Amino acid sequence: MFVGHAQSEEGVADKYAAVAEIIGSCEVCHGEFGASTLQEFPILAGQEFYYLYVQLKDFKSGLREDPIMGPLASALDKEQMQLVAQYFSEKTWPQTDYGADDKRINSGLTVITAGQCVACHLGAFRGNSRIPRLAGQHPEYLTKTMLDFKTKSRNNSPAKGSLMVLFDDEQIADVAHYLSAFRD
Repeated sequence: MFVGHAQSEEGVADKYAAVAEIIGSCEVCHGEFGASTLQEFPILAGQEFYYLYVQLKDFKSGLREDPIMGPLASALDKEQMQLVAQYFSEKTWPQTDYGADDKRINSGLTVITAGQCVACHLGAFRGNSRIPRLAGQHPEYLTKTMLDFKTKSRNNSPAKGSLMVLFDDEQIADVAHYLSAFRD
């Protein structure tokens, strides 16, 4: 559950004026400043710049398919994608109050250890450059994303697909709940 997002900003800064309308479109689903309160839409606020930029490029090229994001990204040029990614990466990650019971935490931690997730996502699951932050992300979004990798309906990170097939759907959901409840 979303707790709150203290982001003092009166509007899009001048450096983002060229993409203000695009940012406004993003905020329809991803929430004000990218602090999504809807579980099916990922939190963008505070996400890694390069990761956000690469995802926009992947949506534009079709490497990452999505019926909403594909058409939106296809209209953007490189500079617009970079500005949008920079805008959201500079925001503060919102506090969430997700929790997970001990069984889900233990199961999720077992999968995370077996999958060596911290090797890329780092110990606090904050990500790094091309690697997304997972700590505090919505569990529904995380579950869907991992299942999309498992079923190969998301193909822009083949290594994730190979990893996710090793786990059953319940284990994947447990990982999502563990990560959403993870506090750094």
